[in-house]
Amino acid sequence: MRLPCTATVLVDDDRVRVTRFDFAPGAETGWHRHGHDYVITAITDCPMLLEEPGDGTRQVLVPAGTAYRRSEGVEHNVVNDGVTVMSFVEVELKEPTAGAKSAVSPP
Repeated sequence: MRLPCTATVLVDDDRVRVTRFDFAPGAETGWHRHGHDYVITAITDCPMLLEEPGDGTRQVLVPAGTAYRRSEGVEHNVVNDGVTVMSFVEVELKEPTAGAKSAVSPP
């Protein structure tokens, strides 16, 4: 059984939710499904093990200072696959933007 990560809500209003996630080595988010489009910005290097539906797994490295966007509906468990603390900030976009089109990048 893995330790849970620490989630600290920084902003939560009608338009966005901003949460900082801090993971000890081996800690996890637990399985979840994203109910909104979101953006992740890595504070530290983030060596992630992503557990995905159907017993799939992927290892990705999100370098410190980089960001990516994903669409609503992503389901996974995020695990710190490194040997040091891993931290990122997630911004959930509660209010859809009419006609918005942009590229969705991994992970």
